[in-house]
Amino acid sequence: MTAIDDQSNRARGLWLSCLASAYRTAMACTIVGLITLYGPSFLRSQVRFSSFSYVTVILIVTDATLGDALHGCWIALYATVQSIGPAILSLWLIGPTRFTSGTTALAVALAAFFVAVPERTHLIAKRIALGQIVITYVMGFVNGERTEAVMHPVHVAASTAVGVLACILALLLPYPRLACFEVKNNCKQFAENASERLKLYVKALCAEDKSSALASISLAKSLAITGTKHLQIIRRYQESMKWEVPFKFLRSRNINPGEKLQDLEIPIRGMEMAVTSSAPSFSLRGAELKESLRGLEEHVCLTVKKVISCLTCDSMTVPESNAEKSMKTIQTIPTINQDLPFFFFLFSMKLLLGNSLPKSIPSEQDNLVEENEISFKEAWCSWAIKFRSKRLMPAIKCSLSLGLAVLFGLLYSKPNGIWSGLPVAISLVTAREATFKVANVKAQGTVLGTVYGVLGCFLFEKFLAIRFLSLLPWFIFTSFLRRSRVYGQAGGISAIIGAVLLLGRKNFGQPKEFAIARMVETFIGLSCSIMVDLLFQPTRASTLVKTQLSKSLGILHDCISSISLQAGQANLLDNQKRLKMHVNELEKFIGESEVEPNFWFLPFHGACYRKLLASLTKMVDLLLFCVYSVGFLEQESRSKTEASWKEDVYKLDDDIKLLKEMVCSSIKCFKEFTMIKSLAILEKELEKKNVSSDIELGNSNSTNPNYKSSDLDENEMENLIVSSYLQHSQELVDKIQHVEGDKEERKSQVVLSLSALGYCMQSLIKETRQIEEGIEELLQWENPSSYINLLEISSKTHALYN
Repeated sequence: MTAIDDQSNRARGLWLSCLASAYRTAMACTIVGLITLYGPSFLRSQVRFSSFSYVTVILIVTDATLGDALHGCWIALYATVQSIGPAILSLWLIGPTRFTSGTTALAVALAAFFVAVPERTHLIAKRIALGQIVITYVMGFVNGERTEAVMHPVHVAASTAVGVLACILALLLPYPRLACFEVKNNCKQFAENASERLKLYVKALCAEDKSSALASISLAKSLAITGTKHLQIIRRYQESMKWEVPFKFLRSRNINPGEKLQDLEIPIRGMEMAVTSSAPSFSLRGAELKESLRGLEEHVCLTVKKVISCLTCDSMTVPESNAEKSMKTIQTIPTINQDLPFFFFLFSMKLLLGNSLPKSIPSEQDNLVEENEISFKEAWCSWAIKFRSKRLMPAIKCSLSLGLAVLFGLLYSKPNGIWSGLPVAISLVTAREATFKVANVKAQGTVLGTVYGVLGCFLFEKFLAIRFLSLLPWFIFTSFLRRSRVYGQAGGISAIIGAVLLLGRKNFGQPKEFAIARMVETFIGLSCSIMVDLLFQPTRASTLVKTQLSKSLGILHDCISSISLQAGQANLLDNQKRLKMHVNELEKFIGESEVEPNFWFLPFHGACYRKLLASLTKMVDLLLFCVYSVGFLEQESRSKTEASWKEDVYKLDDDIKLLKEMVCSSIKCFKEFTMIKSLAILEKELEKKNVSSDIELGNSNSTNPNYKSSDLDENEMENLIVSSYLQHSQELVDKIQHVEGDKEERKSQVVLSLSALGYCMQSLIKETRQIEEGIEELLQWENPSSYINLLEISSKTHALYN
């Protein structure tokens, strides 16, 4: 496979995906149009809000499978019970004629609060329920005496049901689009992708010159992007398979293949790290070693395909490989640091084979059991904090946004007041988002869709069927919009709805007047949403990025500190999971900050934070490999009773301790650097404490003993630590007596595990230097008029805080 082939396959896949999505959306909207425009009179009399039928279609059918549609049926039913039931009771007790603009907005706000509070309710269910609330109360107030307390909410529910029915039919005709097929197809494509990357890494490792190796690595990185997309699609649709009950025989045996495939992806990333770190200088010596590596590559590719065949219910057997047997002959630790990447590459290949995964790593289920054993008091306190932070505040934000949008929308134009609240309702999000970015793309999408709708009504005013057909190219266009960085999901959906509401209805007045009124009302609703977001999350995302970076560095310090052969893997694994969670959160904040307007603030230095994020992400992976290595060595230590073995383990831990002292001391200082608001403020605080003179005189009390800059002395220290570790590792391996069979393989695994841990130690030092460069660049960006000397700043922070 070449880079051109991969790009053409991706482009072809994107086109097919967009066309399929556009077809299903057009089919669902056509079904709604046929029912609401040409259906039986009794049915048309019940479905009085065809606009919400179209909205329901867009919320459910976008990139959906049959499983999503069936799930959407249950979601819509739950949302209807949650919103329509209380609405019937309210209208019956109060009476529609007693509502005013203020009381209508209050009723919407209160109902929205109780819909938004439950945490486990599906997001689409909340959006449908909020949309029903807006239509029920606002249109009830607008229609006044003509509103029936019971039948009016029933009409809203019927309109929702038509939209859900259209979604199910659209995903059945002309043939069902099944989630199990999507997952199965992407699993096979992921297997081919992983095998191709593996071959390229082996090719790079066996290359005769640097240019050939770098070419293979470059192509593998391109394929890695495609592999990640396959994994995302699998995770997206694996939950939908559970709802395809009638098609159970088509399901894969594993209803959660994403996790299994992620276990395959991790070792492949390890191979990439090994090859990338050694690409400028490595060169395999010996034709026999290269031949064995190629044979092992073929065997691993077959193993990957076997795993995929198990997930997709295909039968396949993998014969034992002679190349795998040759790996057992690796019985010595590398003598030089430059050979560590090759041994780490072999270690990653063994992980892919599944023979060396430490069995004592606790699963997620084990973690759940441990969490359930906490005391009732701790559980109650935890629940109370979680309720206040994660449930109450988002519900209040939703309530205020929707209430204010309805209030100002009705004050501006009572007949069109619904269009200020509905966009806010159907675009509810439960997590923090880039407020201005999302509001901007929603506004632009609404204008684009509305303008297209007005043009369509003008060109095909008397031909309703052709107006429907004119939606098809728009659905295709908006499918690309939803996948673009500029508009994304929010802008694409807004563009779809803007066009459908105009082209999918009749007898609603002049299209120009409706379009202008809807755009103004949409602007009112988005303005209210922005105002409430600013009130409840005044902290800028760029500020949160720096805080999150500080937290991540603190957890990284704890994580590296927990590397120990004597202590085992349990604490290290827990810290690694915490670090991964915080690094993922950091990535979200960086993405939000990059699209946040600067206003009068300092521009966000996204490139620098991306470099820091890349180093932290790599350290997360390296620490996971440390978990694997320590886990196997921990198992091996349990089977050893010799005092000499334990003595050598102590020596190795002493080497690891030296590494931890060198790396952790620097990371601790990096965390302090990120907590500095500005160097000018730091100087003022030093003057208040009257410690500036001590620093200038070089007082030892003011010098930070933890921080050491990355100079030649540290490079020599790194080489000494790693060399000492390799020497002590070889001493441990030498004391393992000559064995054969399975025990010979275990000895080989000890060698690979120790070598992999050595590689991780070496790489952690390198990434720490990368973080140091990123922190220095960040401080220089924030303090452009100052000369940045990290050693001097470290002394000042040590003098101030110690």
